[in-house]
Amino acid sequence: MSVHDPSPPRKPRRLGLYLPFVALGLAVAAWSGLWVWAKGQTQTRLDAAAQGLAQAGWQLSWKDRKVTGYPFRLDVSLTDVRLREPSGWALEAPRIEGEAFMHAPTQWLIAAPDGLTFVRRAGGPVTVKGDLIRASLSHPDAHPPSFSFEGVKLIFAPQPGAQPFALTAADRVEFHLRAGPDDQGGVFVRLDNGKARLSGIFARVAGDKPISIVWNSTLSKMSAFAGPDWPSAVRHWSDAGGSMTVRQAGITAGEAVVGANSGSLGVSHDGRLTGVLDVTLRQAPKALGALGDEGVIDQEAARAATAVAQARQGGGEAAQATLNFQAGRTTFGPVALGPAPKIYDPR
Repeated sequence: MSVHDPSPPRKPRRLGLYLPFVALGLAVAAWSGLWVWAKGQTQTRLDAAAQGLAQAGWQLSWKDRKVTGYPFRLDVSLTDVRLREPSGWALEAPRIEGEAFMHAPTQWLIAAPDGLTFVRRAGGPVTVKGDLIRASLSHPDAHPPSFSFEGVKLIFAPQPGAQPFALTAADRVEFHLRAGPDDQGGVFVRLDNGKARLSGIFARVAGDKPISIVWNSTLSKMSAFAGPDWPSAVRHWSDAGGSMTVRQAGITAGEAVVGANSGSLGVSHDGRLTGVLDVTLRQAPKALGALGDEGVIDQEAARAATAVAQARQGGGEAAQATLNFQAGRTTFGPVALGPAPKIYDPR
């Protein structure tokens, strides 16, 4: 009886060994194509934004543009950036850097590592440098989009030939804009320990002490806040019934404090502020007297307002009063102080 020779062993199939590498290669190729597409979209949207602003009378330009960050980020670097709005205000920066992750391409972090310069319509350019100057932008389709600005240890320096700027330094400056429910928008502003180049009444009241500012408010009808320029946007918003609810506001200058924890404001057709603010004043007689001495308000009105403040102050240091902005006038309690602040020039 003979025994058949055993079959020779089959060579191992290598397909299972190569498939993971093939899949990885295809995934890398697909992701690379997606990144290249996202890079092109970023460049296209920047160009479209510049064209859209130009049609509205704005100017946005840069010298060089680079988009890097492969494989997981989109890093945009712009040099010699300039943004100018129709009335003459402008913002310039030697370098702007932006970053977004591929999984969140509409959420951008923006920084000005070499500082920036804002150009006032009448006062000229002011250079701003600091330990940190950055911003964030997201939810571009919301009303308003989410925007935040943060500056730390800022130094403000008017350029040669420019008019002085009120601030010379600040420990921190913040600005936040957020969309809320029911077509609302939140605005928050904060300035900590600002060193001011003060003159007139502020110099008399604050002396050489730092100033701080806080503002927290909610605006209605935010979808109506749109237009080619500031006056058009405010007018459109006001015509739609937009109003501002003040939740917290305050200015501290030395020993003087102006605070508000409630109020409702709007804008009239002549561009002036309307509404009511319930305010708390500390060192009110001194501040009101300085306003009269400097000619900001009529001296007789200053004396009458000082008497009101003293009566409201009683034996304490703070006076409670109401600021009314109505029919183009500002009143402090029953005393007319002068014109209401102008939000925009209707001309």
